[in-house]
Amino acid sequence: MIRKYFTDITLVVVAIIWALNFSVVKVSLSEIDPYSFNAIRFIFASGLLCAAAYKKGVSIKVSKVHFWPMVGIGLIGNLVYQVLFIIGINLTLAANAAVMLGTIPIWVAIFSHFFTDEKLTVLKTVGILFAFGGVAFIITGGKNPISFESDTFIGDIITILSAVVWAIYTILSKKYLKHYNSTQFSGFMSLIGFICLFTIGTPFLFKMDWSAVSVPAYGGIVYSGLFSVGLAYLIWNNGISKIGAVRTAAYQNLVPVLGLLFGVLILDEQLTPFQYIGSLFVITGIVMARYKTR
Repeated sequence: MIRKYFTDITLVVVAIIWALNFSVVKVSLSEIDPYSFNAIRFIFASGLLCAAAYKKGVSIKVSKVHFWPMVGIGLIGNLVYQVLFIIGINLTLAANAAVMLGTIPIWVAIFSHFFTDEKLTVLKTVGILFAFGGVAFIITGGKNPISFESDTFIGDIITILSAVVWAIYTILSKKYLKHYNSTQFSGFMSLIGFICLFTIGTPFLFKMDWSAVSVPAYGGIVYSGLFSVGLAYLIWNNGISKIGAVRTAAYQNLVPVLGLLFGVLILDEQLTPFQYIGSLFVITGIVMARYKTR
């Protein structure tokens, strides 16, 4: 049973990691600029993924015919997305970011239907809409602040653009995950990200007063690099290769549900009826999107 649903279990782990990552990143960005943050966390991310490839005895080298297309995909997923994500979350509220990133499964489903052989079924479509509706219930029906006023408008737009970019990265990755295993693919992609983001971040690294940065802020860099990028990328790419882009993306909607759970367990928060309904919608939607019709 565990073996049958191992991929799903690991994607739930990714949702847990990303649910915590919103708060972790916000803490770090209160003391560290976004470009320095991205540069350093990708040292940890690429180090972990390249080490994983080495331990499995696979090379992160790719064939000449695939090299430049994969570099392009790496730039989309590890440069464009990461820059948009970190700037967007820095300029908006965590609750707003959860709504914007909750659209990822919708974009993945639409792009997959029109540009790949992974077509939408009625069940998948209803499941995706159920899950996103659940996210909307959770965010709008809770006590966490959410505002689409002018103060957060630019951050909201940037964050939703990052969701579209991540969906494109997810779709494009599927083709090459047929040629390379997820460890090899993730290692190559992370190396592209490290080279680009470290190059962009270098001027900012020298401007930072690192002695004034707190231990929690440093911890946020390590957590975000090793887990929300390194381990999460490995699991995400494995999910795309094993169960497809649409069903993998559906697990993104678990993030706000788990955020609520952490609030109850850690902060002793109380949930509203709308949040209970939203959580049920999300779980139902994921199950429907996961079900493979004959």
